[in-house]
Amino acid sequence: MIPLVFGITFISFFIINLAPGDYLTSLKMNPQISPETIEQLKKTYGLDQPLIVQYFKWLWNALRFDFGYSFSYNIPVIDLIKERIPNTLFLSITSAVLAWSLAIPLGILSAIYQNRFVDKVIQLTSFTFMSTPNFFLAFLFLFIAVKTGIFPTGGATSPDYEALPPLEKFLDRLWHVSLPALVLAIGSLAGLVRLMRSAMIEALNSEYVKFAIARGIPKKKIIFKYALRNAINPFITLLGFEIANLLSGAALVEIIVNWPGMGKLMLDAVLSQDLYVVMGGLYIGAIMLIIGNLIADILLAKVDPQIRKKFFE
Repeated sequence: MIPLVFGITFISFFIINLAPGDYLTSLKMNPQISPETIEQLKKTYGLDQPLIVQYFKWLWNALRFDFGYSFSYNIPVIDLIKERIPNTLFLSITSAVLAWSLAIPLGILSAIYQNRFVDKVIQLTSFTFMSTPNFFLAFLFLFIAVKTGIFPTGGATSPDYEALPPLEKFLDRLWHVSLPALVLAIGSLAGLVRLMRSAMIEALNSEYVKFAIARGIPKKKIIFKYALRNAINPFITLLGFEIANLLSGAALVEIIVNWPGMGKLMLDAVLSQDLYVVMGGLYIGAIMLIIGNLIADILLAKVDPQIRKKFFE
């Protein structure tokens, strides 16, 4: 895990610095700001030092979750991230729960009725959404929301949010997150359904399932106790990568539907070359990817006796 974080941040830091100029370049165009002030700001932010020195200084501070100061906002980067990341996490978790709760039953249904009408409809729908980019879905749903008023078209809460009781606050947040969450869920649903279908078909055609059928075990028990338990393994392995995919997909969707998360913050930071904000966001994203894969490994060991045996040996 440690070399992975080091590698991600090292490569990202140097790629960001390949862009010509830096945040202070735009300030040089302002005649009211003297060259002496620019030089002083360079020293203040450490931009007058070699890149390798800048990186290791940043990394040493980042290990203590001190990401430095934002050039644009002139406040600690960690404060900006604390303000935005709960919204991104809420969006990602909501969309993941929605996608997985639909993908698993649809994949099972498609496998049980393989090559029948139900399976063909599910596959056609999956291929359609798999071929549609998330940003196009976001624009489409945003258009529908504006025309119908079914979904809110911006913000994470209503104007009277603070005056609402706890339950209504939660429902208000769910209502506001519904549009971007639905876009992300549909975007990842198609691939998950096809994965579940293929894994379930393989499990249903396996020898142990045929043996269970020969013993006269009820069909529901065979599907949900034997076949599903083995078919779910690829899903769990995918969990860690799905977290990263949802976070990266959420960034673009957030910008389109005006959701106040990390996506808009990162876009503004990249455009203004606010180095420490970009690196802070990438660092948090890398940690979440690693934690997601760790959770996937633990869950895989939990559901698969063979892996669990190797895990504890």
